[in-house]
Parts: sequence; C-alpha cells; structure tokens
Amino acid sequence: MQVGNDQICEYICSSDCSCNAYSYSTSGECLLWNGDLIDLSRIPNNSRQVVFNIKLSERSNKGKKKPLLVGLAASITSAIFLCGTCCYFLWRTKLKEKGILGKKKFREILLFESATDLSKPGTSSNKGQQKKCAVELKFFKLRELKAVTDNFSPHNKVGEGGFGSVFKGQLLDGQKIAVKRLSTQSQQGISEFKTEALLIAKLQHRNLVRFLGCCVEDEEKMLIYEYMPNKSLDYFIFDESRKSLLDWKKRYEIIIGIARGILYLHQDSRLRIIHRDLKASNILLDEDMNPKISDFGTARIFSGNQNEDKTNRVVRTYAYMSPEYARAGLFSIKSDVFSFGVILLEIISGTKNTVSYTSDSPPNLIRRAWELWNDGKAFELVDSSIVDSCSSEEALRCILVGLLCLQLNAADRPTMSTILYMLRIEATVPSPKQPFITPNSDSIITEITSSSINEVTITAPDVR
Repeated sequence: MQVGNDQICEYICSSDCSCNAYSYSTSGECLLWNGDLIDLSRIPNNSRQVVFNIKLSERSNKGKKKPLLVGLAASITSAIFLCGTCCYFLWRTKLKEKGILGKKKFREILLFESATDLSKPGTSSNKGQQKKCAVELKFFKLRELKAVTDNFSPHNKVGEGGFGSVFKGQLLDGQKIAVKRLSTQSQQGISEFKTEALLIAKLQHRNLVRFLGCCVEDEEKMLIYEYMPNKSLDYFIFDESRKSLLDWKKRYEIIIGIARGILYLHQDSRLRIIHRDLKASNILLDEDMNPKISDFGTARIFSGNQNEDKTNRVVRTYAYMSPEYARAGLFSIKSDVFSFGVILLEIISGTKNTVSYTSDSPPNLIRRAWELWNDGKAFELVDSSIVDSCSSEEALRCILVGLLCLQLNAADRPTMSTILYMLRIEATVPSPKQPFITPNSDSIITEITSSSINEVTITAPDVR
C-alpha cells in the first residue's frame, strides 16, 4: 500500500481494529499486519522496524490515564494526611495521659485501698477500713499553679526543706494557698508524697492544716494547702526578736491546740494515725496564731487493735525522737507523745532542744528541765520574755506534763486524752520518773548501732 509517511501508516493501522502492527519503507509504502504475527522475517529490506499496535493503544490512552494518575495521587495524599492527623491526636493523647490526663491514673494509685504501705499489710480489717475511706482528690493544673505563683517566683517562696520549696499564691476566687513543690532531688519520694496526699485529704480538724489538692503533671509533684500567713511555730519561739509576740496566754492556747490535733489523730479520726515527725517546724500558725499540724509524709496508720509497729528506716529529727524509735525503729502513739513533750518544753522555755555533741556541752533542754524540777526551780525554765504574763501554776503544770511525756519507758507516758485532762483540769498529776536524757554523739552512735541494724538517718533539728 502506497500511502506516504509513518504518521499516515500509524493512522491507518490504529483505525483498523484488526491491524496488529505496521511498518513503512523508505519508498513511502505502508505495510500492515492483520491477524497473528507469525513470521516477521519477510519484512522488505527497505522497511523500517515493525511498530506494534499496542504502543499505538498506549499513546492513544495517554490522555485518559492522566486524570486517573491525578486521582490516585490525590487519594494517596489524603490518606497520608489522615494518617498524620491520627498520629498527631494519638501523640497528644499520650502526652495528656502523661500530664493532665495522667491524673486519672495517679488518682487510682492514690486510692486508699492501694496504699497498703501506710499501715500494717495483710489484715482484712485494714483493707475493709481502707476501702471505706477512699477519697476523691482534687487535681490542679500546672499552668494554673504557675499563674498564681508567678511561675514559682523567688519572692513568693515562703519555705524550703529537704523535700523542695513552698510557694504562696492566690486562686481566682481569692483563696490564698501554699504550694509544696517537690524537687527532683527530694528526699521525699513518691511513697511519702502519696502518704501525705492520702492522709491529709481524709483528716478534718481545726488543728490540722487543710489540704486542698495536688498536681501531678510532667515531672512535677505538688501538694496544695491552705496558706498559713504566720509560718511555723519555730519561726517565733526560737527568735529573740519575735518570741515576745507570743505571750503566755497564746502559748498555752497553742499547747492545747497541738494536743487536740494529736488526740484527733490517735483517737477521734476515722483512721488511727501515728504522725512520727512532730516538731516545732511542723506546727504552722494561721492568721489568729492557731496551731495546725502539717507534714504527714512519714505518718502511718494503725488498725484498731494495733499498739506498735517497727520500721527498717528511721528518718526523723533526732531531738524529737523517742528512744525506742531511735534504738530499734519501734513506733506507737507513745512516740508522738514523746515528741509532744519536747515541743511543750520548747514552747514554755523558748529554747530549742538540741543534741549534745561533747561531754562539756551545755545540757540539752530535757536534761535542764529535769534538773530544775528536781531542784525545785522548774519555773526558771520559763522564757524570760513571758515571765510577767505567765501563770506560775499553769506553767509548772505544763512542765510536769512535759516531763511525763518524756519518760524513758513508753508505757510510763500518758496518752493524749490524759494529757489534755491534766493540762486543762486541776487534777492530781503523778510525779515523773527520770526522762530520756539525750547522750552525747558518741553514745548516740554506739547505742543505735548496738541496738538495731536499721537504717538510721539523723537530721538537723531545723529543716526549714
């Protein structure tokens, strides 16, 4: 067939459904193949190579494939976008679970029935009591606490200790708060944090600091309390310029308030609590100088018929520590009674009880009180700044009760209910036996080492 050029040959073949291939010669002749291609060796020598019609079909369908490819690309793009969006929201969810939404998981951890380490484990009565006392905690957001404390500004810091720092702030409703922010290097771990959050949330008494909630977000662990504008008891009674602000009447009211708070812990609350860290720095004062017991990180719960327990880790301020606790890790309500006796003498005298480090050191407060009592000069123990306002009868009664609280044998110490009775009512008070006299440091180490294999940590009397 003589037609012309390769475009014409291509057109002719593509127009014929039975044409399977074409070629053309240099002389302008088109060669078309219809049916099966059996022998292509007979192509004239002057012909170009054979062009199969399938290529013609591909060329003719190029325009049709372009929209298909565009649609496919759009689908893939949409799928990638959808997958990326899902991944983003999944990442946000995980982030929230770790932060704000993680409070739900932490709340479950803080449920009282899971806090078996707070009391003696293995007793069914304890577990039943724990479930009855489960409490819902309020969780604050980190951004909210940053806002009310000016991002934990140094000028809002009101206290500091081994646990971290305490910052003051004011919520939108006007309530003033104290934020106890645990540092990452804090000696108070998650167990102590959990203990304090659980216990103080369940306890309601006018002489216990009021717990408002906690914050567990990112790496932060914080406890939020009502703000105590007058700081702690030691801030006043151990400072020469401020101790005169507390006359005898106010000091006596503080003594009674502390005793009431401890009695509530030991007897009147739903839980029987042993505080284990009573000291002047843990007695906070509100705007009216009313005492409120704080810091329950090392507290323990006793079951109804339990009288004492033992710990392998003794961590407390030695000047307030009962001898059985220091020697063998034994603690009971009488351990708190001993600590209360030290605080009582400190309030009366305005003097801090200390550990004697050398044999020629001045006698500590307990030894001095005992010697003055034996010499009939107990009133000399009274702080000189309050002598004029002091009732000698009340002061001597308080000193006597303090010495009874400091008996070497725990069984000889009165309970808090008896102590309150003796302090408030003119009743016959028994004479004290010799109290536990703190030895020098060498004797302390020898006594503890020989009597116990417990891990003992002696901290400074003032930790704030």
